[in-house]
Amino acid sequence: MQSEKVKLVNDVLGYPKRQSSEHLYTCPYCNHHKKKFSVNFERNVFKCWICDTRGRNIRRVIRRFGSFTQLKEWDKLSGIVDHSRLEFQLFAEEEVEQEQIISLPKEFKTLTGKTSVVDNIPLSYLTNRGIEPCDLLRYKIGYCGEGEFEGRIIIPSFNVNGYVNYFIARSYDGHWMRYKNPDASRDIIFNELNIDWDSDVILVEGVFDAIFAGNAVALLGSTLREESRLFQHIIRNDSSVFIALDPDAEKKAMRIAHTLLKYDIEVWKVDIPEGEDVSSIGKETFTELKKSAVLMRDNQDWILKRKLMSL
Repeated sequence: MQSEKVKLVNDVLGYPKRQSSEHLYTCPYCNHHKKKFSVNFERNVFKCWICDTRGRNIRRVIRRFGSFTQLKEWDKLSGIVDHSRLEFQLFAEEEVEQEQIISLPKEFKTLTGKTSVVDNIPLSYLTNRGIEPCDLLRYKIGYCGEGEFEGRIIIPSFNVNGYVNYFIARSYDGHWMRYKNPDASRDIIFNELNIDWDSDVILVEGVFDAIFAGNAVALLGSTLREESRLFQHIIRNDSSVFIALDPDAEKKAMRIAHTLLKYDIEVWKVDIPEGEDVSSIGKETFTELKKSAVLMRDNQDWILKRKLMSL
């Protein structure tokens, strides 16, 4: 059985070098000229020693770089008989969807360049939240001192082509309405321009959380629909996902994990301390928490935890 799996992976990745129990291939992710993409068939794991891409299921490599026929053959050798409906969509021609493009408020003033005295209040608010000058530049953060979004920090979202497709407007002057949304669809990938789909993708609730988490996407809430753009991109890119929602959204986090696991996505759960969120604990603390994230191996993990939560 293992020899047949080796032959199948060879068909997808090319002929390997042998090193003890490892099979070394040219990495399909970074295409480095040396064969440093290690596959261990006994442990069902893979890792590139150049770009550090890794995974706990060789099936992910077959699904991403092989054909659907090869994927079915792998599943047959592994004793898997069920295929999710989205597997068929992954190998179908991707539909071209119309991208949403909107304008920032006309009163928007950037905080990325030289600032004046009138900018001190929004800057002080951001500094108190742990936002650094490099964050202002990376996320093109600004504010509105007048108009419809007066007294609000503006954080734009840019699509993969660099166009604004959404923005959040967060009050910094104590207004009872903390957030005010633009009149636009929220079915976007917030700041997709900054996302590396080949690295771990972190799902968080808010935009400030995303700034502190790193390679993160703000859900603009605590749910993730299967038909959403973000969900579809995760599946198509076969990204490893770290879920880092607030503690009071635990059930919703487990529901997201369950849905992603149906599509064979590698899912990790980051436990945020009670009463905190990603933005409040800071970048360094979150990085440490991410190192101790729990791997959600299969649906049974989700079912067990759901039962415990309902007691």
